[in-house]
Amino acid sequence: MASPSQPFVLRWGIISTGGISAAFVKIVLGHASCSLTYPCSRDVHDVTHKVTAVGSRSLDSAVQFIAEHANGDKSINAYGSHAEVYADSNVDAIYIGTPHTLHYENALDSIKAKKHVLCEKPVTSNAAELRSLLAAAKEQGVFFMEALWTRFQPLTLEVKKIAESGVLGDPVALMADLSGDFDIGKLPLTHRILNPMLGGGALLDLGPYPLIWAILALYEHPSNKGAKPSNVTGTMLKTPLTGVDRSTCFTVTFSPDSPSAPNTLAAQAVLTCNINVAAYQTGVIIRYERGTIAIAAPIFCPKSFTVQYFGEGNSGTVVKEETRRFEYVGVGWHFEADEVARCVRDGRAQSELWGHDKSLLEMEIFDEVRRQGGYKFPPGVEKVQ
Repeated sequence: MASPSQPFVLRWGIISTGGISAAFVKIVLGHASCSLTYPCSRDVHDVTHKVTAVGSRSLDSAVQFIAEHANGDKSINAYGSHAEVYADSNVDAIYIGTPHTLHYENALDSIKAKKHVLCEKPVTSNAAELRSLLAAAKEQGVFFMEALWTRFQPLTLEVKKIAESGVLGDPVALMADLSGDFDIGKLPLTHRILNPMLGGGALLDLGPYPLIWAILALYEHPSNKGAKPSNVTGTMLKTPLTGVDRSTCFTVTFSPDSPSAPNTLAAQAVLTCNINVAAYQTGVIIRYERGTIAIAAPIFCPKSFTVQYFGEGNSGTVVKEETRRFEYVGVGWHFEADEVARCVRDGRAQSELWGHDKSLLEMEIFDEVRRQGGYKFPPGVEKVQ
């Protein structure tokens, strides 16, 4: 526990030695132009972080990972299995950076060991797996969160503040895209982006980022009153290489069930993701009754957004425009790490910013889009159905 003069220290165990885990560890240890170990450099004084264990399928891999990405820190335990990380009494929380379709098993094992969990997106392969994990986390009394780092960045918090201030009125329409040219014709078919056994394709790998902006701007908007979407539609173009979705477009509509319904929001999001074409500017456009918010790409970590204000009674006539830019130490993952530390310190089961309901909504939408798009995972991928 932290004293009034000392920050709370969260001790991390890392599952997987892939690229995303390497990036997270560099952030946590302060080796990527940012320091979580010395939070005062980020003007954070209440929490800090320490990596205490790394687990891989082989001991050599864990040792090499620590040497390359943690400056060979001898205080970090290297393990040749994930189970040893779960059993380490010096680990408070587990960071899971394995492929999508391994998240459920890794998270469940962590929870059963009474470890708090930060699990990379998408949090599971389907909504049923997530419901199972949430029940287990509640039973074991541990914190659980999907690692949708975008939600915790200062720019995102400022967009939400302006959007809900009322100055722009209610949101009406949203468009968001995240794409990347993976040059899929040259990738091995076992690559995570192409392999259906790993949940490959655009939707699960890239889709969380367009969707998070729809959840932030529409689902979280006060006029929606926490109502789920009234309709979800989706269509997919699949690559003949492996049958995973190459391009996916889906709409998420919010509207009242009846004139007397407490939720009054009537708005729609059109979201796209592709693995064979580059992203474009502007990444997100949110259209309101009295203005627009345009968020610059990359939408997973934007550094600027522009607000246009319409004249009174002159919809579409811009009378004021302002652009806000954000610069901060590091690449932005430290904000979610700090959120986990504060939640664990305060004994919370979930984050108020990205709670269980939002991850569950995300997975329910993805399930429906996959159903409509005819994308079924191979047998054995979904551990709970």
